[in-house]
Amino acid sequence: MTDEERQRPKYPISVVAEMVNVHPQTLRLYEREGLIKPQRTSRQTRLYSEDDIDRLKSIISLTQDMGVNLAGVEIILRMRGQMEDMQTTVEELLKRLYQKIQRQFTETDYREMAGLVPRSASPIQPVRTVNPTDVKGEIIEEAVSKKGDGEV
Repeated sequence: MTDEERQRPKYPISVVAEMVNVHPQTLRLYEREGLIKPQRTSRQTRLYSEDDIDRLKSIISLTQDMGVNLAGVEIILRMRGQMEDMQTTVEELLKRLYQKIQRQFTETDYREMAGLVPRSASPIQPVRTVNPTDVKGEIIEEAVSKKGDGEV
């Protein structure tokens, strides 16, 4: 269901009262308190949308299940709306930041960035290859020759 369909008023008060399991007078009270604003026809009949019904379900849950009074419900719903607005703002800011970073990256010649790390023209070569047994033998031979010279 699209947002437009969810916002279109189509249910009269009697149908909504049955849907949310409350008396129509309760719905009228919620309207008087400013918690819900159903649209009116030319004959002043209240019509509720899907969004209105979702809001009513939240109100009923807060009052009946959690014991929140109507003043508390008003504050909670207002704060919930502010949080949704802030979430939308953050998402828009993140989207703009991402786009800006992408633009800057594509405008920068990434080859210049690659030049920051020097590359060798030839692969790194070891100075010499050493066999561990050769090292041991060289050390022993060197020690023996020094001993013979009287250095050790």
